[in-house]
Amino acid sequence: MTKADLVMQVAKKANLTSKASKESVNVIFSTITEAMKRGEKVVITGFGTFVVRKRAARKGRNPQTGAEIQIPATKTPGFTAGKTIKRMVK
Repeated sequence: MTKADLVMQVAKKANLTSKASKESVNVIFSTITEAMKRGEKVVITGFGTFVVRKRAARKGRNPQTGAEIQIPATKTPGFTAGKTIKRMVK
């Protein structure tokens, strides 16, 4: 399912125009994104949790030369599905 498909489904199920549906979907995504930028955890009960995970700095190898390199610490987005979703998918 693409974002456009999601917008169409929201418009159909919520009885909204496609423009209002698109705006609603965009606001939800931007709100989640902004909260994650601030390092906050976003919990949507019955669906899942969006978190910012921290990756520690580590050593790696350049595959071309075999030289050891230092990979810096980074932050990465993560999602953990809730119990309801996990049960539905099984």
